[in-house]
Amino acid sequence: MPRTDLVDAQLRPALEARLEAVPGGYGAIADIVRRRAVVEAMAAGAEPAEPVAVHRTDHTVNGHPQVSVRVYHPTEVGAALPGIYYIHGGGMVQGSVAGADADAAILCAQVQAIVVSVEYRLAPEHPYPAALDDCRAGLAWMCRNAAEFGLDPARVAIYGPSAGGGLAIATALAVRDQGGPALRFLMPIYPMIDDRNDTPSSHEIIDLGMWDRATNIEAWGWYLGGRPADQYAAPARADDLTGLPPTFIDVGTVDLFRDEDIAFAQRLMAAGVPTELHVHPGAYHGAKALVPDAVLSRRILALRLDALRRALS
Repeated sequence: MPRTDLVDAQLRPALEARLEAVPGGYGAIADIVRRRAVVEAMAAGAEPAEPVAVHRTDHTVNGHPQVSVRVYHPTEVGAALPGIYYIHGGGMVQGSVAGADADAAILCAQVQAIVVSVEYRLAPEHPYPAALDDCRAGLAWMCRNAAEFGLDPARVAIYGPSAGGGLAIATALAVRDQGGPALRFLMPIYPMIDDRNDTPSSHEIIDLGMWDRATNIEAWGWYLGGRPADQYAAPARADDLTGLPPTFIDVGTVDLFRDEDIAFAQRLMAAGVPTELHVHPGAYHGAKALVPDAVLSRRILALRLDALRRALS
């Protein structure tokens, strides 16, 4: 299996086991409905042995009945808490609030923040801009209802892995350009942001089994639905990055999105946006979620939590 020699030793066995369980990786499952079911089953199996103690409530966004959100509250709430708007990953075509439940709960408990996780519509059934519209509606709902949830609307971050990272950046761009709630911080995790697939890493990661070139090209095709990409669909295409909130990006060296994410972080810095970038040697796409107890995974999570605490303090 090419490129596994570059994978961190503690992360490699789980990757190989996943490929045995799903030969060729998720992208080899042609039927998207069946693929989603497999992904959800895998995510459920990866939840922590000891569930994180937080309170959960589910809501429908007023005026947008297609959009639902799950709100996470720390068990002990004092003064108004910061907020984290969570956008799940899945390549724009899979994933769910339920599948991201464990991750959202960890952020809630460890950062002591109100977390709002949005259930946006997926492609190919709902191509762009459906997902972005849903993410914007959920964020607006979160900030409108801040008082109800004990949330400080002046301390709101957007967090999202992979496709959720791309949607996090797109939402921040749309808020900047078209109006919306003020954002304190932006944390796109190994974000999916460039439909052109022309970076070295997008050609290098071709059969690792987690999120590969062919799967990415397919997902972008479904997401765009035959329309040309603009900056809100593929944020790497944005000409102007000034005015975005302070940003934290991390990505692994064995991740398809490595080069597009590094380039985007460099452009943020050049645009005067305070930017923290971490490139983790030996990490593949989603490695922290797949092997949470690995030394590298613990370091990745610690860096994210520290950045969120500092930004939202």
